[in-house]
Amino acid sequence: MTDSDNPFGAFVPGPRAERPGAASGPLLGLSFAVKDLFDVAGTVTTYGHPVWAETHGPAVATAPVVLACLQAGARLIGKTITMELAYGLTGENTWQGTPINPAAPDRFPGGSSAGSAAAVAGRLCDFALGSDTGGSVRIPASYCGVFGIRPSWGAVSLAGAAPLAPSYDTCGWFAADAEVLRRVGEVLLPAGGEGPLGPLLRPTEPWENADPDVAAALQPAMLAAERLLGAALAVAVAPEGLAVFEAHFRASQAEEVWASLGGWVSRHEPAFGPGVADRFAAARVMDPARAAAGRAFRRQVAARLRGLLGGGAVMAYPTSPCPAPRRDSSQEALQTVRVRTIGVTAIAGFAGLPEVTIPAARVGGAPVGLSLVAAPGRDRALLALAAALAQEAGLGG
Repeated sequence: MTDSDNPFGAFVPGPRAERPGAASGPLLGLSFAVKDLFDVAGTVTTYGHPVWAETHGPAVATAPVVLACLQAGARLIGKTITMELAYGLTGENTWQGTPINPAAPDRFPGGSSAGSAAAVAGRLCDFALGSDTGGSVRIPASYCGVFGIRPSWGAVSLAGAAPLAPSYDTCGWFAADAEVLRRVGEVLLPAGGEGPLGPLLRPTEPWENADPDVAAALQPAMLAAERLLGAALAVAVAPEGLAVFEAHFRASQAEEVWASLGGWVSRHEPAFGPGVADRFAAARVMDPARAAAGRAFRRQVAARLRGLLGGGAVMAYPTSPCPAPRRDSSQEALQTVRVRTIGVTAIAGFAGLPEVTIPAARVGGAPVGLSLVAAPGRDRALLALAAALAQEAGLGG
């Protein structure tokens, strides 16, 4: 594949998995790409690693979520690069190449849905499917300056998708336009969940966790949200501290990762790139007591957040505490960003909440996103609010 065919390195090397869409439907005329952990019949799902590709044959069926897009009239143009086994937030892939961030080429695109975010940010397709376990749609959307959604847990089928941590895994998607993001939701989300949202809540901890220049840059978008929903109410959602959120998320996620993938890793002993190898090594020896404590903490936080949002309230806060790290950052620096970031992404993750990130500002020339978060099942209302906010703030579609 030539550079002109794949200018940002977003697509999996080799022949493209292309499929025509139906002749009619609500997504007619749109093109899309698919993260390479979703099956497309007749192609090998590489899951970002050559050994996975070598040990798995061509898919015998196409994942239902991909079929739904095709049946709605959208045209599939290819499969996109994921981090190895979807276990990371930078977008690095030692084997297939790290996609370029079209919005900030000297910075990482974010992961693990790196290729899907890059394809949309580079205007190679109208929307792209990804997966989000600990931030793998939200963070690359923020880093690449596009819209992204992590839906309510369980709202969109993950049949025909390779697992990471199933009680956290979700199927999300990216778009450069808020209206396209909403249109895809009309096809993929279950019926219901429309209606007004409010009041607007401003959680203290994610704002304090953000770099000061990020928090300042997002204020115009927050003011636009207040024009739509009224003055924001300050609330504490993580009084234990976001570092505690991150530690419990990491432990409970690692237990599931090893349960899902540990057998394959143990049989084949594949080499992994920087960071990914460390995470799998930690998952292999995760203390069951620590994982159990993480699961118990998750239940406590989920009850707290669902109670807070159950009446229709919506939270708004920085998607990521900082812009995308530079591609020459050390592993130590990247780990620091990861810990700060997971503490925030765990908020929605623990409670299975829908979260939409909008490209709200730039800091040092790099995009940063503002997240809107609502109660489980309010995905359609959240997408409508994101579209209204984008229009009010002049943020794209």
